[in-house]
Amino acid sequence: MNILSFQCVWWLVLSFIGLFVAALEKEIFSNELFDNFLEDLRDLSDVNKANVKFSLRNPSQPDDDVCYIVRGKPETLNSCNFKNTSKTFLVIHGWTVSGLFESWVEKLVAALYNREKDANVIVVDWLDTAQNHYVVAAQNTKMVGQETGLFIDWLEETARVPLEKLHLIGYSLGAHVAGFAGNHATNKVGRITGLDPAGPDFEGVHAHGRLSPDDAHFVDVLHTFTRGSLGLSIGIKQPVGHVDIYPNGGSFQPGCNMRGALEKIASYGILALNNGIRCEHERSVHLFIDSLLNEEEASRAYSCGSNDMFDRGMCLQCRKNRCNTVGYDVSKVRKARSIKMFTKTRGSMPFRVFHYQLKINFLGKINQLAMEPALTVSLYGTNGEAEDLKLNMQEKITPNKTHSFLVVTEKDIGDLLMLKFKLEESTSSLLTLLSSWWYGDSANSGIQVHKIRVRVGETQKKIVLCLKDPQTGSSTQDVVFVKCKEPWRSLSKRPKLKSQ
Repeated sequence: MNILSFQCVWWLVLSFIGLFVAALEKEIFSNELFDNFLEDLRDLSDVNKANVKFSLRNPSQPDDDVCYIVRGKPETLNSCNFKNTSKTFLVIHGWTVSGLFESWVEKLVAALYNREKDANVIVVDWLDTAQNHYVVAAQNTKMVGQETGLFIDWLEETARVPLEKLHLIGYSLGAHVAGFAGNHATNKVGRITGLDPAGPDFEGVHAHGRLSPDDAHFVDVLHTFTRGSLGLSIGIKQPVGHVDIYPNGGSFQPGCNMRGALEKIASYGILALNNGIRCEHERSVHLFIDSLLNEEEASRAYSCGSNDMFDRGMCLQCRKNRCNTVGYDVSKVRKARSIKMFTKTRGSMPFRVFHYQLKINFLGKINQLAMEPALTVSLYGTNGEAEDLKLNMQEKITPNKTHSFLVVTEKDIGDLLMLKFKLEESTSSLLTLLSSWWYGDSANSGIQVHKIRVRVGETQKKIVLCLKDPQTGSSTQDVVFVKCKEPWRSLSKRPKLKSQ
């Protein structure tokens, strides 16, 4: 990269970061402003032919380009030891500032070979184009996709590669390259996985101008950096596959200190870029790698109308394909509309967590005031416990209404045996108020809770917990529920309370 180009990239990134940090502080960002910002560079699109290379990586050297397969030169298939009956993966990187492969590429290659020993893992190298200005690189994804589509046609014709065994995996801009490649190939490829497909220049455009379900027999997508509240998305927000999974709502991934990272970028410039935005954007790649390496601990995602509904624990059912495996072993469900799915994760590998829905019937008199408790919950099971988990109170508690909550544990506690609520504040007035809820002091028109229904997302088990000791005095902060003899179904036959 010459000095002029480097300065242009520096200006682009710093300008983008300045706007992004301001948006983070004010929680506002104008789409129109960003569109105008990008429009200034649209006439810079490279009209030259894309320099795309296809490197068949070796399992023993996943980080080195030791052998290139060249379209039109069938002898390179033999010299690179290409196996035409095995699964073939095309790994497609995204935009790059340094002009070098990022470290995730070799990790993904190694993980693919770890799962599929006899596979062909080909890295699609478009670094020459990808290291340009973002807008130029984005505009040229179609050209790179066309070159890759021609390569796929040549593989099918020359090596008799069955396209149902061809799997394209694209990250960021590379996800759209994969989409264009699938669209331009003569016959439809088996699968495309989009790892946080890029948002700027692709959000809201027609399906032909981005990754879409039309580009392969099955398209699955992981969204990890959508930033919906800022009005700007590094990763695309809209669903673009048959199955679109939004870990942690598609934003603010655990373990990524986004605010601190942006502050460092603002202070130190482009040198801090890799430790900033990349953490959440690249989490999609590491979730996929995790699914390859930790097959027995794969995360599960659940179909839901919105992330808000999911955060209330309202979408943990698996009937009729309402749940799926995150990553490599995803079930290939195809419907007319994209299936939006959600999951929670830990901040590091293995990312799997365990989801619990707590469904609580609060009984009492209508004139009881609505209350906002500050509670933690502890779960005790046959394999261990998960204590002091904050209960997410998204609304005030009102009587004669069923409220649903989502609780997540990082370890498998086994079969749930006991649940304990604890008041975070210990003031006597709040303590007395809490006691009146759980124990139903009829003289004070308190709210009563006799049973809690629990659904475990990962096992689909349903349990009913009963108040252990209804006569417990108000001097204790802990309210304990244990597994009761009454089954889930018998409870559900009772008259339904008003629910939302």
